[in-house]
Amino acid sequence: MTPLRVVIVDDEPLARDSVRLALAHDEDVTVVAECEDGDAAAEAIDALRPDVVFLDVQMPGRDGFGVIEAVGPGRMPAVIFVTAYDAHALRAFEVHALDYLLKPFDDARIREALDRARRAGALEERLTALVEQMTRRGAEGGHYVTRFVVRHGDRASLVRAADVEWIEADGNYVVLHVRGGAHRLRASLRALAEQLDPRQFARIHKSTIVNLDRVRELQPWFGGDYVAILVDGRQLRVSRSFAAGVLRPMQ
Repeated sequence: MTPLRVVIVDDEPLARDSVRLALAHDEDVTVVAECEDGDAAAEAIDALRPDVVFLDVQMPGRDGFGVIEAVGPGRMPAVIFVTAYDAHALRAFEVHALDYLLKPFDDARIREALDRARRAGALEERLTALVEQMTRRGAEGGHYVTRFVVRHGDRASLVRAADVEWIEADGNYVVLHVRGGAHRLRASLRALAEQLDPRQFARIHKSTIVNLDRVRELQPWFGGDYVAILVDGRQLRVSRSFAAGVLRPMQ
């Protein structure tokens, strides 16, 4: 069997560990690089020319589709997408006959995906079509993020986007506030804002996104700012530069 050189790309260390440990069972597989962001991934793929890449779809900054665009579909190795997308969006991968791992995943599923990658044929046309389809999703109101994978130690669970009341930036992370708790994810607020349905979520401050369904009223504040009062009584500042995005859906 021909040896395989693999690159693992995921911003979550636990996910990278899961893939690496599963691949350790195959003596003919060598992990030549692990990357935690899209920029490093594009450089590693370009420089190392691996046979297979396990590619996280959602990452801060350059996401998985951005990595494909940067490297070029014709220069990409076999791709196994790692994703937390819901079933509706996953159909895009299936239509283009591209394999994916849905978080959380197990060792058997990783090895199955690797076996498929060994048999993969030409990918350029399929990758090109997928990138074009997924980069259109925002403009067409299509495949926005509807669920988040959140970690609790070595466990993972899904949180519906509709259940998130507001989101705040926390350095290189964001905090999802849901009724009765909060969940911390590694992501930038700017990148996350582009992945959420603007009919439901609006950025109200450089460090805050709110679920419009949870806003009870807006009250004028000083200097053109507003205060958003949520249904539970919490008050969030709406800066003047973002106020129009909140007011428009409520008019």
